[in-house]
Amino acid sequence: MTKNIKIGIPTGLEARPLAVLVQVASQYESSIYIEVGTKKINAKSIMGMMTLALKADEEVKVSAQGEDEVAALEHIEKYLSGKEQ
Repeated sequence: MTKNIKIGIPTGLEARPLAVLVQVASQYESSIYIEVGTKKINAKSIMGMMTLALKADEEVKVSAQGEDEVAALEHIEKYLSGKEQ
């Protein structure tokens, strides 16, 4: 399951919001990846996610695969869109 999501967090994904995203992703059993351009990074890897340097209003492709993929994708979309801080 894949979804394009626009980052609505005003500061983009600097250190704190990035750490929260990794925590959100880590709550789920599913494999979760964030794609930007040619990079595809495991959303549960803080070091990997830091390499993306995601900014506000940037669009990313989020994919989740596994037993709880729907819930995982919904929660990550809610967080990245800035509706949950």
